[in-house]
Amino acid sequence: MDLMDSMDWEDALFPEMEQRSIQLEPRGFRDQEEIVTKEEEAALVASLGELNLKPFEFHGHLGNRRVVSFGLKYDYSRRSVEPASEMPAFLDHLLLRVAAFAGCEAGAFQQVGVNEYRPGAGIGWHKDKSQFGIIVAVSLLAPATMRFRRADGAQWNRITHTVNPRSIYILSGEARTEWEHSVPPLNALRYSIIFRTLA
Repeated sequence: MDLMDSMDWEDALFPEMEQRSIQLEPRGFRDQEEIVTKEEEAALVASLGELNLKPFEFHGHLGNRRVVSFGLKYDYSRRSVEPASEMPAFLDHLLLRVAAFAGCEAGAFQQVGVNEYRPGAGIGWHKDKSQFGIIVAVSLLAPATMRFRRADGAQWNRITHTVNPRSIYILSGEARTEWEHSVPPLNALRYSIIFRTLA
């Protein structure tokens, strides 16, 4: 079983944790619609389709989503950040928009990850690795349901947010360090381009 792509195994292990929903967004989460146009989205998708994407691998298990990293990559066997190939030039303009949205210099984003979610693919509950800092993601094609949860005593605080095509969001502060997030399996193709700073 791929721990990163397993959706709810933690809930099954801890059924005594009562679940409850709250209405507020996690602090440190912010999003914006239409960071790219439909025409720009189509061009990005065409370029992403030419990348050497491979199934996500976690300790010998292969996930449903396909991924590639640039600048840096996380090695799960060594539990460390390792060098990766240079970010392709077609992402340069998008990086500038990401930096403006986050209020950072473009050079602060030293790692870029591309996730391809084919129909039936999702990602389980997780936090991004502690070696990374701010997380900014651009979502293309199919909408996705982004679920957040945080333990609160014997309960879970839960929030659900719809990530629309061509939108951008940031995870910083509590949303980055205290809340886990997951994306249930999708029924249509989706790409997520994720930009990360170092912690």
